[in-house]
Amino acid sequence: MSVWDDLVGQGPVVEQLRSAVEGDGGMAHAWLFTGPPGSGRSTAARAFAAALQCTDAPRGCGHCAACHQVLQGTHADLDVVRPAGLSYGVKETRELVLRASSSPSVGRWQIVLFEDADRATEAAANALLKAIEEPPPRTVWLMCTPSPEDMLITIRSRCRLVTLRTPPVSAIAEVLVQRDGVDPETAATSARAAQGHIGRARRLATDAEARAHRVEVLAVPRRLTSVGPAMTAAEALVKAAEAEAKAETEELNESETGALRQALGESAKGRMPRGTAGALKDLEDRQKSRATRTKRDSLDRTLLDLASYYRDVLTLQLGAGTELINVDLAPELRTAASQGPPEATIRRLDAIMACRERLEANVNPLLAVEALTLTLRTG
Repeated sequence: MSVWDDLVGQGPVVEQLRSAVEGDGGMAHAWLFTGPPGSGRSTAARAFAAALQCTDAPRGCGHCAACHQVLQGTHADLDVVRPAGLSYGVKETRELVLRASSSPSVGRWQIVLFEDADRATEAAANALLKAIEEPPPRTVWLMCTPSPEDMLITIRSRCRLVTLRTPPVSAIAEVLVQRDGVDPETAATSARAAQGHIGRARRLATDAEARAHRVEVLAVPRRLTSVGPAMTAAEALVKAAEAEAKAETEELNESETGALRQALGESAKGRMPRGTAGALKDLEDRQKSRATRTKRDSLDRTLLDLASYYRDVLTLQLGAGTELINVDLAPELRTAASQGPPEATIRRLDAIMACRERLEANVNPLLAVEALTLTLRTG
């Protein structure tokens, strides 16, 4: 076992990172990990961080204390940044830069792992640029974004680029079987449905509720018989996303709030010291921002599942011969393919992508999805 084992289908990336760790050339003070959602950008960055801090040989052994601490996020010289909300501001970035400027206390490097670095505001990105231009000698920045273009060109030019690819379905299915104990049939179905997103595949394979929700989403096209059902379907999709987001964030919010209240000196009767209201309000605001982002992410996953349905329809209409994502719906998909031209299916796929863009631009979710379902009904 090594820290590289979780990088599914990323052989060239593993070789690139191993070479840098072993001192064969290519080491840099700033790295940009890019790749499509679910390809394992953060996983690759964390594995690289573990290998850099590893105290055994070969570097990245996966069993020494340093490797375990990095992989668990508890290493003293690792700062993991996960923007909880829609953006990451300049104030937080300046605090991060200050922490990153310190010398490593126990490890070989002071490492900052910045997930979703593309959420940094323009002012935050400029603050980050200054730190990357003149980094301390033992500090390494590991930033993760879907595409290099998501970062300022001045930042990109100072980073070593690591490009991950969408892992093949067979590789994801194998991991689900070997590491998660999933039966082969469920693993294969979940890997196809996730369309290369490893985390999504794992969730579908291990969470019956997630699989049930996806079944409901894929039932939407056949329910769009008139305006009324289209509006009802839109409302159901949005409410399901809200419920999923609430379940995902509620427990975390409670633990965060409890820990902060205790740290601020909450009394046995639940009373807080004077002057602590501001800190609690800041936490509440961050939690609300995270909830908004989580709901949007959940709805985006729903739209991608819906897109997979029409992708399969288009595949059949064009006679492409590629494997269907939703194999279990093959008879229904063939019927849908025979009922209209490819142009109508392409318009439906374009409508789904347009809805995703509207949601990213903060359009009201229900209005955006209602407009989508009406378009899907008419083609």
